[in-house]
Amino acid sequence: MKRYVLLVVAIGFLAIYLFPLYWMYLTAFKPSSETFTYPPSFWPADPQFNFVRVFIDKKMDVYLWNSLVVACGTTVIAALIGTGCAYALARVRSVWMDLVLFLILMMQVLPPSLMATPIFVLFNQIGLIATPRFAVVLAQTAKVLPLYIVLCRTSFMQIPKELEEAARVDGASRIVAFFRIIVPLARNGILVTSVLIFLQSFGEYVYSRTLISQEDLQTATVGLMNFMGPNTTDWNGIMTYAVIYVTPIVIVFMLLQRKIVSGLTAGALK
Repeated sequence: MKRYVLLVVAIGFLAIYLFPLYWMYLTAFKPSSETFTYPPSFWPADPQFNFVRVFIDKKMDVYLWNSLVVACGTTVIAALIGTGCAYALARVRSVWMDLVLFLILMMQVLPPSLMATPIFVLFNQIGLIATPRFAVVLAQTAKVLPLYIVLCRTSFMQIPKELEEAARVDGASRIVAFFRIIVPLARNGILVTSVLIFLQSFGEYVYSRTLISQEDLQTATVGLMNFMGPNTTDWNGIMTYAVIYVTPIVIVFMLLQRKIVSGLTAGALK
């Protein structure tokens, strides 16, 4: 009986958690006249299919491409820099390394809205505003790099040091042992962390809104502003746009959920 009660409670919490997602899809299919009716309807009486129109009229292909460029660039740079940092924090244990790890965690606490203005001033002085998408990639990398390092560190901590020591006894240098022994063994954690960084960077808004002024270089999250006017807001258009934007992310997450959960919990148990 206890198991069934817990199952019912879990389903209830899941329904509450997924209700906004259901309402987003529902509103995307509703006509404008039905959006604000009271009492609200939980199934559209006259379903509307405006996905093609919204995709073409709002130039979603351009916005999605810009988001993809930012997400891919951020993921690649974070993986190149963060993998080595995570390995060093996992292998070299000292008071100074613990201090470095603490500072990395503190960097994760800083909100992007607080850092947007100083980053804009710095990038403007060194000329990076001339390449705004690259500037967003660098700013987003600085934001997600602490998360990447912390998550990857647990994967490296799971690998026995004896494997690396055996490789060094056989004549391999530390760098060779890192690339030929450690990285292949930690590839699952690296891939899962990279996927999380990609998904987070694909939805970046603050830096894109601050550093990019050209409309044809804006990301998909900033493109939602096109539905908001000074007097009216097209909520059906917003929900339709959001459905097109969110659905691929939901599909990717559902396909990789087991690997993501296993990667996040790696190192939690021995």
